[in-house]
Amino acid sequence: MLVTIIGLGLIGGSLALELKKRLGYTVQGIDTNNNNAQKALELGIVDKIVDFHQITDSDVVVLAVPVNFLPDLAINVLNTIKNNAIVFDMGSTKEKLSKTVENHEKRTNFVAVHPIAGTEHSGPEAAIYNLFDDKVNIICDKGLSSKKAVDKVLHIFNALNMRTIFMNSAEHDKHIAYVSHLSHISSFMLGKTVLEKEKNEKNIFDMAGSGFESTVRLAKSSPNMWTPIFIENKENILSSLNEYIDNLTAFKNLIIEENKEGLQKTMLETNHIKEVLKGIQK
Repeated sequence: MLVTIIGLGLIGGSLALELKKRLGYTVQGIDTNNNNAQKALELGIVDKIVDFHQITDSDVVVLAVPVNFLPDLAINVLNTIKNNAIVFDMGSTKEKLSKTVENHEKRTNFVAVHPIAGTEHSGPEAAIYNLFDDKVNIICDKGLSSKKAVDKVLHIFNALNMRTIFMNSAEHDKHIAYVSHLSHISSFMLGKTVLEKEKNEKNIFDMAGSGFESTVRLAKSSPNMWTPIFIENKENILSSLNEYIDNLTAFKNLIIEENKEGLQKTMLETNHIKEVLKGIQK
């Protein structure tokens, strides 16, 4: 099985490692950043680096680039692949991509995929084994892909020890705005707030504990990756962000009013999140 992965950062690189180790696939890579391409080759992440026109020999082509490049890239790849090749992406937004490819003659060759896995690190050096283990994988618009394409993608992600669920693209983008995109915005803005305060209080980071470190971990994520995500999923993110701001304002007012019962009630109700997460992890 010959797989070409376009985009050799954390996600594409980690997938390459697993495809070689767990499934014995030959993996070739493409990256517009020559340094990333050479580093991926040096680290043994891919077997070789190729040019775009060489994807015609591939059985599977994986798109692991920032989401703003995915629609055009998907069309170019579908135009180039052999008739029985399978294409899937790894992007965090889906609706625009799905609308772009919906009328392509090889639409059934394409599967819209979002493995919910990652770290705050980026680049081929960040690629690791076991990144996808015990995580959730989402396949969108399953009915628009051929059974063969979906089965192949499921075979790959089952081998990566992921649990796959299905939904449509619009539903995906709405839900992911709350559980992923909003988390990153919150982390970035908490980090920004503390950095601005640190200019006047140099010892603030000496007092920062594990809670602060875990909360701002996502603020170390790549701006090159997350800026397009925030723009691509703008409508859903703004909706979730407005609700978040409303909740922050309400909580702020409870503090201003020294409303102990209101504060405790709000936090107690929010404690339910641990039961929700516990159920998801089972």
